[in-house]
Amino acid sequence: MAWTLALDTSTDICLGLARDGEIVASDRIDDRRGHAEKLTPAIQAMCQRAGITLADITEVAVGLGPGPFTGLRVGIVTGHTIASLAGTPMHGVCSLDVVAWQWVHAENAPAGEFVIASDARRKELYWARYDAAGRRIGEPQVSAPAELPDLPLAGPGCTAFPELFAAGGPERLDAGVLAGHWRQLPDAGFDAMYLRKPDAVAPTTRKSTLLSSSGKRLSLKPLRGNP
Repeated sequence: MAWTLALDTSTDICLGLARDGEIVASDRIDDRRGHAEKLTPAIQAMCQRAGITLADITEVAVGLGPGPFTGLRVGIVTGHTIASLAGTPMHGVCSLDVVAWQWVHAENAPAGEFVIASDARRKELYWARYDAAGRRIGEPQVSAPAELPDLPLAGPGCTAFPELFAAGGPERLDAGVLAGHWRQLPDAGFDAMYLRKPDAVAPTTRKSTLLSSSGKRLSLKPLRGNP
């Protein structure tokens, strides 16, 4: 019996569980800033409801984004850890591909090309373009909403800009779908899809300080050459 755990923290905390490819559970915590504190307890609670422990997990599928740096990293590190304990490699997929799969298998599936988008903050969206079969066309992008193609749109990005977009399809990633159908999605490797550099940047210069006769610290600026 194969138990598959699916994680995605590109937006909210999304969890899914499947047994032999059949979806058993799909949970979501609407919190985009509490991933580090809430993800592991949520996984344990979902497994407990299914009557299993983490030791029973045989496969781990993880959404690699695109998404914000901190939340995305928490999900990927957790996925790697659980997969390592299970003695199996982690299976990474593009989070936007999961939502695209949901839409093309829904009753209101788009007849032609479409776009899946998620909130990138800073008044921007992560997005990717798909054909009618749900195959991604090109690589995921990040841009202002006005730069998106004029195509049917779905995904979490619609809720971020409700005044601009009316979703035609699913607005949330279903991690149960990821758990049950990751094999039907393109392999995205192991690396997170950040698309942007993190906000926190290490300083590139160092300041020298000396103590004055009064004990106060004095900052020394680099000397400049003569003009």
